[in-house]
Amino acid sequence: MLRPLLFCLALILTAPLRAADAPAPFLEQDEVRTFIDEMVAEHGFERGELQRVLGAAEHQQKIIDAITRPAEAKPWRDYRPIFLTESRIRQGVAFWDENAELLARAEKEYGVPAEMIVAIIGVETRYGRHQGTYRVIDSLATLGFGYPKRGRFFRGQLKEFLIMAREERRDPLEFMGSYAGAMGKPQFIASSFRA
Repeated sequence: MLRPLLFCLALILTAPLRAADAPAPFLEQDEVRTFIDEMVAEHGFERGELQRVLGAAEHQQKIIDAITRPAEAKPWRDYRPIFLTESRIRQGVAFWDENAELLARAEKEYGVPAEMIVAIIGVETRYGRHQGTYRVIDSLATLGFGYPKRGRFFRGQLKEFLIMAREERRDPLEFMGSYAGAMGKPQFIASSFRA
């Protein structure tokens, strides 16, 4: 009888400690309120809209965990067997065939060889099949306000992302991408999309 009571007492006493470890909701953070003020003053955003979007953003520890041990740090010798497979080569040829006209037009207009575009899309998303499972707003807010090592960079990407979403007339809560906020078939960050 005493053991279950002690267990319950331990749970009750440690619950506030666990809750205190969790970051405050974004709208309760001074840095986020300052960010909203800047977006309103510098880019003409409506305060209520930014509060809606950032109020819906969720801090995700798994995003912080992922960026602190990125797979991208592997040397080429470890990547090569992943990317140079028969199935991926077949998928690349099929993707190129299906998009030949668009790829030729992009090569002519931007000077990027079609084979480079195909290779990037193949490496980043397996020709569009895997474009990310995180909401971009969660990734950028988590990293912008919860990862001091690169917070300034990710707050800049959050700014670019919100401007891009407004330009595209899309709800920022709809975009999905990588843990670092990269989006679409090529997995570009917001500043690259806008550029």
